[in-house]
Amino acid sequence: MAVIDGTDLILGRMAAIVAKRALLGEKIDIINCENIIIAGDKKSVLEAYKIKAKRGCPLKGPFFQKMPDRFTRRAIRGMLPYKKEKGKNAFKRIMCYLGAPDEFKENKPESPEAAKITKGKILKYTTVGELCKNLK
Repeated sequence: MAVIDGTDLILGRMAAIVAKRALLGEKIDIINCENIIIAGDKKSVLEAYKIKAKRGCPLKGPFFQKMPDRFTRRAIRGMLPYKKEKGKNAFKRIMCYLGAPDEFKENKPESPEAAKITKGKILKYTTVGELCKNLK
């Protein structure tokens, strides 16, 4: 079982790493989902998600999660073959949490170096928490 701290991790890179490890059979818990970063100008990222949300109809979708932990889990699902049996099982092994629950206090959370914001030259970004707050 691995505990990953989502603070200052880029959403897409982290989702790819987590999906690959889950497909290999590892159980992964992600804490601090509201602090995960989406690269890009805050205004343009929010506008893009609002345009996607207005597309379609309320009964048929597309549906956007408005809680940061569910938003993150849905992004990870996009990296998995979720319609196949191995993808469904891998998706069940991934859990996301707001903040850091008490059950993970004794485990030292890891943070993948490949997904950190300091690896690239990203100057403009928004967090998943801010995006979800503005989508409501």
